Amino acid sequence: MDPNTFPTKGNLILAKNSLKLSRQGYELMDKKRNILIREMMELIDQAKDIQTQIDVTFRTAYTALQKANMEIGIAFVQQIACTVPVENSIRIKTRSVMGTEIPLVEYDKTTNTPTYAYYSTKMSLDEAKAAFEKVKELSIRLSMVENAAIRLAANIKKTQKRANALKNITIPKYEALTKDIQNALEEKEREEFTRLKVIKRMKQK
Repeated sequence: MDPNTFPTKGNLILAKNSLKLSRQGYELMDKKRNILIREMMELIDQAKDIQTQIDVTFRTAYTALQKANMEIGIAFVQQIACTVPVENSIRIKTRSVMGTEIPLVEYDKTTNTPTYAYYSTKMSLDEAKAAFEKVKELSIRLSMVENAAIRLAANIKKTQKRANALKNITIPKYEALTKDIQNALEEKEREEFTRLKVIKRMKQK
């Protein structure tokens, strides 16, 4: 048997303190969950907005690319495409939101210098390049936002489990323990009071 469940005043104080801490813990977990949910909903809205922008920009880019293919030839456009350097300037940092590590993606935007000569191409190729650069930037932002939303969702699930455990198991346990110890102590006091009255009556006789 757990000695902390014995009906003593010391155990009653311990049980009340544990109950108070459990309730505070639940309130904190509930606040944390609400903050994380709000943050995640904002990210979901951002992701929808970015996805819409990507769809529009992709259409613009492919329209310009088709025009460039017709104006300067597919083979020449493919040659120019082979000169585009691999993107290797991406850096990933993190920020913390209520204990959740959220990725912050950065990349060097100054490396967008054309790899072809303007005199040998048409304006449609410049438009296609600018649109695909924007698609790249939006895709990087979208990956960052979606990754952050996934991590927040995982933390929300974990926080919800802890909050439920406190609300449905820990708090009721200490409420019942506090009540049982209080009832036992009150019963003991009544017995002691009755015993003293009996002793007093016997002395008077």
